Amino acid sequence: MTVSISADALRELIAIVGDGRYVQLKVDDRYVHGSDASVEWAEPQVVVYPGSPEEVRAVVAWAARHGLPVTPRGAGTGLSGGAVPSGGVLLVLTRLDRILDIDPQARTARVEPGVVNLELSEAAEPFGLFYAPDPSSQPACTIGGNLAENSGGPRCLAYGVTSNHVRRLMVVLADGSEVELSAAPDPLGYDLVGLFVGSEGTLGVAVEAEVRLVPRPEAIRTLSAAFPEMALAAEAVNRVLLAGVRPVALELMDRATLDAVGQAFREAVPPEVKALLIAEVAGLQEEADWAAGLCRSIFAESGALAVELAATPAERDRLWRMRKRARGALGRLAPNYYVHDITVPRHALPAVLVQVEAIGRKYGLRMATYLHAGDGNLHPNILFDAREPGVFDRVLAAGEEILGLAVEAGGTLSGEHGIGLEKRDYLGLVFAEADLEAMRKVKRAFDPAGRFNPDKALPQPGICREVRPGVKGRVPEGKPAAEVGLEG
Repeated sequence: MTVSISADALRELIAIVGDGRYVQLKVDDRYVHGSDASVEWAEPQVVVYPGSPEEVRAVVAWAARHGLPVTPRGAGTGLSGGAVPSGGVLLVLTRLDRILDIDPQARTARVEPGVVNLELSEAAEPFGLFYAPDPSSQPACTIGGNLAENSGGPRCLAYGVTSNHVRRLMVVLADGSEVELSAAPDPLGYDLVGLFVGSEGTLGVAVEAEVRLVPRPEAIRTLSAAFPEMALAAEAVNRVLLAGVRPVALELMDRATLDAVGQAFREAVPPEVKALLIAEVAGLQEEADWAAGLCRSIFAESGALAVELAATPAERDRLWRMRKRARGALGRLAPNYYVHDITVPRHALPAVLVQVEAIGRKYGLRMATYLHAGDGNLHPNILFDAREPGVFDRVLAAGEEILGLAVEAGGTLSGEHGIGLEKRDYLGLVFAEADLEAMRKVKRAFDPAGRFNPDKALPQPGICREVRPGVKGRVPEGKPAAEVGLEG
């Protein structure tokens, strides 16, 4: 049941943040905050932009007093519906955007949750350091969102995901109190930082994080290898890793993705190229040269049509621009896409890639797949036009088959995008009910009333899969198209 917010309660809320601009109630404001980068949608009752940890604590305490759920949100780049509001308060943390300290001796940084991922690495660059997790949304996504989803990125093959780089957190709990969670230097006790990172805003709100920074390598070598088949490229990935090379990244794009990138960035890709593999190695000069030479040989022996080494920083940047902007470029192929995030054992990649394409053909949908091939993390994108009658049903059915395919191959539902709303009700494919209930008990220990990001990450007993907040692109019931900006 939706709890109404009285005029007096709203005046309290505005007094907390000190400016009515940071409390948004208009229909259009609430509508545009109703989704992240997924296909999910739901409308909050109020959108709040606190400007300090103290204001976050006060807003959360205000919501608790008035019986309202709280959904934390960063930049809204998440892909699983984790930041889609559950009614109540949408708590947007982008105003908490300060880098509080960089300690080059300890190789750490203290940051607020609204700091943009890439800006942290830019701030650390003068000290010869960088922040390793690098999701493709790196120029926009925030550290708070990365903490919520335990984000990875291309470099996680060598450096690990977000949880490997967090030392300490300051967290606001559901009653508005604040606690410190520490992962270092004391190894005793429960790893509460490890528990919190990846909890998708269901346990609390991080208002400060101390993260590890890593030294920039002496040398970086980036190669591209063009293949006539995706399966051959996937097999080359396995051969590189079995040869003892430890790349920083091994990224793969299929032909559909290359078509989109080619149109978006005017990159001419020969028609015989069906897959492009990007490999990056780093270390001392001699180490990087050895690894690059071995990768070049393996790619050629694996059937590559061409292998090129980026000769300049500009050429390296061009390759990474193609890969990291691939998802946005898919708009050149279709107005809508539904991205998945399955992870499978590397040896299963060639067969799984073929089966993903077969699922697309079965439902009459074009697929565009790019992947962190080094750790078996695929991103199949189902391309569609939301204006086509009945297309959502086919898209969701194809997505469900892709999730089942991952589990059957010995993999899992998500590598880095999180569970959110999108995959919440499929967790039973990988966990027994006893496991899920143990997780619910952890949630209740942190949030007894269940107000933090309810209905996310964990299926609730008695709620069927069809109960979803909505799908972006569909006009919400009772709202004319002109009112929500979908007319025309």
